[in-house]
Amino acid sequence: MTFLRSMLFNLLFLPFTALACIVGQVLLLGPPARIHAYARGWARGVLWLLWTTCGIGVRIEGREHLPRGAAVIASKHQSTFDAIIWLLAVDCPAYVLKQELIRPPLWGTLVQRCGHIAVERKGGVAALRGLVRASEPVLAAQRKIVIFPEGTRTEPGQRARYHPGVAAIAEACRVPLVPVATDSGRFWRRRAFHKQPGTITVSILPPLPANLPRAALMERLEAVIEAETARLYDSPGSGSGHERGALFRGQ
Repeated sequence: MTFLRSMLFNLLFLPFTALACIVGQVLLLGPPARIHAYARGWARGVLWLLWTTCGIGVRIEGREHLPRGAAVIASKHQSTFDAIIWLLAVDCPAYVLKQELIRPPLWGTLVQRCGHIAVERKGGVAALRGLVRASEPVLAAQRKIVIFPEGTRTEPGQRARYHPGVAAIAEACRVPLVPVATDSGRFWRRRAFHKQPGTITVSILPPLPANLPRAALMERLEAVIEAETARLYDSPGSGSGHERGALFRGQ
């Protein structure tokens, strides 16, 4: 049954996304706000598909820790889900993403029009400076930047090196840095066909002070995210049940 449900999701997800990219080209002539609203609708549709086909729901904890206005959200990254959820969880987020993700036609034009920030992962110091420069106008517009400090998806229980770009943005722009943990990988794993039913938990943690030295900030960020991720996996009942949550109630 899990195989059939996963197959149905993939058969619907890919054409749904392709159609959304094609139709979305019409919005390029309008203001970015319309594309943000359109992307939000696409994300809601994907999570609805995930729920109805695979029985995977969503629970977000710690919403009260999200500050108003500009902030940097530093999230654990285990699944494609993590790159979708923030389109619904906050208004007009700007993702930091790999340069190659803006190259595909149709998709890339929509991503650029939304003001997401593309970086060359092997660009070294120059890329880091470019990341900070690109982040300044986004944060000045009181938007939130979503960044995955590990730079790639990891398997459950796996840890990758945290990259300093997240601390560089917070330090240079003096905005709150919000750590986020998740157990998404247990249901929608990296490069895995099968998707397991249950409830993904996204845990938003209290912001870290931006005035910490960069090394100390990175150490603290990694420690709190990894500790909370471990807690989510170890907590009795975590991930069980099927919960649509507020995202599907229009709240």
